[in-house]
Amino acid sequence: MSDCCGCNPPEAGGGEKSLEEKVREVIDAVRPALQGHGGDIELISVGEDNSVKVRLQGACSGCPGARMTLKMGVERMLKDKVPEVKEVIAVD
Repeated sequence: MSDCCGCNPPEAGGGEKSLEEKVREVIDAVRPALQGHGGDIELISVGEDNSVKVRLQGACSGCPGARMTLKMGVERMLKDKVPEVKEVIAVD
């Protein structure tokens, strides 16, 4: 039930999470592995075409294996957990 200030808005779509919320949860789950190697990842956006833009940070930003980490790690996990995701794109 919604109250007058909007603090408790009705759940849209039966309480399902948005695509961005699902993507953010997976990114947050991947983050500790990257941080363990001196890197990090930041979610930049989720496009209308279901492409996900991220920024690799720290050691990951200059790492020669960053593209492999992005495609074989982050993108694979995102597509597995959130099938709507089309691709993951690294931005600077």
